Amino acid sequence: MTAEDLSVPAAELMIVGHYDKAPGYATRRAGGSPSWLLMWTEAGAGFVEQGGASFAVGAGDLVVLGSGVAQYYRVLPGAARWRFWWVHFQPRPAWAAWLGPYARGDGSHLVAGVPAAVHERIDLAFQRALQDARWVPAAPLPAVTPVEARVPAVVVAVPARELVLGAVEEVLVLATASARPEGGSDDGDERVRRVLAIIAAEPGAPHSVASLARAVALSPSRFAHLFAEQTGQTPMQSVRQARVRHAASLLEVTDMDVGQVAAASGFVSPFHFSRAFRREYGLPPRDYRARLRS
Repeated sequence: MTAEDLSVPAAELMIVGHYDKAPGYATRRAGGSPSWLLMWTEAGAGFVEQGGASFAVGAGDLVVLGSGVAQYYRVLPGAARWRFWWVHFQPRPAWAAWLGPYARGDGSHLVAGVPAAVHERIDLAFQRALQDARWVPAAPLPAVTPVEARVPAVVVAVPARELVLGAVEEVLVLATASARPEGGSDDGDERVRRVLAIIAAEPGAPHSVASLARAVALSPSRFAHLFAEQTGQTPMQSVRQARVRHAASLLEVTDMDVGQVAAASGFVSPFHFSRAFRREYGLPPRDYRARLRS
């Protein structure tokens, strides 16, 4: 069974593939897809429509389409080809925060103009995903040949599914962290960008307005004003948001109890952690983890 047999993949299916399509190729799903779809363009150009948004994509553009919304994508009229990697999958909840700034319509996201410096790393992640999709425990990892790279793989084994999700996560991190949302400014204050990087790198550290201001040689009052002006948030709101998202990742991939997750994420108590987590995700940490594992 290949993706060619699955015009509307079932929600539980994960499929990885690579296409090099000529003019005339198109896929239309009037009811959308039960699964999410990620597409990374290597060369040529495509055109995507979903949720009231439509946009052309070219080399270095990443598209992520949510489930359940009518979609139509094809080789861009006038283009000679469209060569792209694609994955049908179900996302991890924490990914929504990375994709949010790149939303274009109902369920559609475009991460445009990913810098060339990370293209090779992204391509390698997809090659590894296609290799891992066919892996079963106790068997050697299959090698990917140029011919196999054009044959989609349906992921069956649970370990293979986790490996492929890891590759998809790597692609999302590389793309969203290195690109800027369309319409975003490259003129943001370097000191604010540096503080955001400090927070993201170690959200559980004992950050304060004063400590962050010292890191960029500003007074606390000047720093707080500049930060809010640039980001629309106070410094400590950004710290709290980063800590909650860090905690969500720990809940997803570790067996640490809620108290340990709270401490590792920089919260002074499980109570404060639970309250902040519910405000961000709409449910308490234990319920969040239980839903992921149900």
